[in-house]
Amino acid sequence: MEQSHTASEKLAKFSLKKALQLVEIAVKPFPKAALFELAERGWNTTFQQVLACMISVRTLDEVTIPVAERLLTRAPTPDRLLELTVEEVTELIQESTFAGTKAHNMLEIARVAWTRYGGVLPCEEAVLLALPGIGPKCANLVLGIVGGQPKIGVDIHVHRVMNRWGYVQTTTPEKTLRVLEEKIPRATWIEVNRLLMPFGKHICTGRRPHCPTCPVLPICPQIGV
Repeated sequence: MEQSHTASEKLAKFSLKKALQLVEIAVKPFPKAALFELAERGWNTTFQQVLACMISVRTLDEVTIPVAERLLTRAPTPDRLLELTVEEVTELIQESTFAGTKAHNMLEIARVAWTRYGGVLPCEEAVLLALPGIGPKCANLVLGIVGGQPKIGVDIHVHRVMNRWGYVQTTTPEKTLRVLEEKIPRATWIEVNRLLMPFGKHICTGRRPHCPTCPVLPICPQIGV
């Protein structure tokens, strides 16, 4: 009963700003989320980030980063990608899940970028969402990382952390996204992506979260833990 009361008190006093400050400290020893890491390594055009995000779908970051670098080194621009066959692209990204389907979609994206936009894919929401294989999560990440636009990309990690903090009470990442867009200041949206993805992957994990060593513990309600 005492523990429940403490959780209720923490929930009532919970500060997202303070939590993100603590998460910033907590994730320093860990790798950045894949798309942020790739952008820092110079793969930061809209086209490159779109392909990297497609590779990342249902694929671990440890796989996404080297696979994306292999593909983008070979084909950093739409015209270079269009020189390859579906089979060649599939082989380049074979460690990513659904590599064959992704390869088809990547070549179609390259074709659209080359024929419709002169090889420079615009960093615009309507353009990205019209691309095959690109949903709101990938579009938002690319818009935030490349375009600096305030967008939230909610994956399973962000969804889990926000529910454990009691900041949202939702059942799917899509529902979490909608609630966060209503509750969080727009200036914080990109930070949510950058910080909570590695935090949820390495510290606030799905199974056996590392609560005893987590710096957010003093203010975390630990909902469902």
